[in-house]
Amino acid sequence: MRRSLCAVLLLAAGAAAQTKGTANLTGNADNGKRLFLKNACYQCHGLAGQGGLAGARLAQTKLAQAAFVAYVRNPAPGGMPPYRAKVMSDQELADVWAFIKTLPEPPAVASVPIP
Repeated sequence: MRRSLCAVLLLAAGAAAQTKGTANLTGNADNGKRLFLKNACYQCHGLAGQGGLAGARLAQTKLAQAAFVAYVRNPAPGGMPPYRAKVMSDQELADVWAFIKTLPEPPAVASVPIP
């Protein structure tokens, strides 16, 4: 599992080096949330970005914006579908990134009540 995550991060970082002009666009978190729902990102990544069986956790991601955009454009084989510029523009991905960065940390395990 840890090797898979490292491989994904390395692929994303390498792809980020190829991405030009998309890094550090200012995003609109409200529009990003709308796009996150509209494009069904939540179906795999969860409404709170918590991840699931089909998608990675997005909340508190350590990926830089450029690496995020590069990965969304060219995901690892067998993973999520690619979201090319025809599907979501660079600005729209910046908006989704801004939304992801607003997602709060989950509660501490010790604070979750046991039924």
